[in-house]
Amino acid sequence: MAEGKWGIAHIFSSFNNTIITITDQTGAETLAKISGGMVVKAARDESSPYTAMQMAMQVADAVKDKGIVGVHVEARAPGGNKQRSPGPGDQAAIRALARAGL
Repeated sequence: MAEGKWGIAHIFSSFNNTIITITDQTGAETLAKISGGMVVKAARDESSPYTAMQMAMQVADAVKDKGIVGVHVEARAPGGNKQRSPGPGDQAAIRALARAGL
């Protein structure tokens, strides 16, 4: 296991958007945050796996510069009265974070 600071990757994936937030281990300080609309122009592409992969790579670069060597992943879906299954960007974001070395 690598020595250094660890963080938590909060991934919220719905069928309309994907949001990735990286915090410190306590969850109090946000280190990086990105959503699908910050990466693509078309609203229909915000939840796509390709967009989630691009988002994860951008977030990984940002937190590596801040000294984070690894992350724990927490994935969420809308839930409540809505459908509880995660959107299409969930697995792509997790895979991209792993390939980025986190």
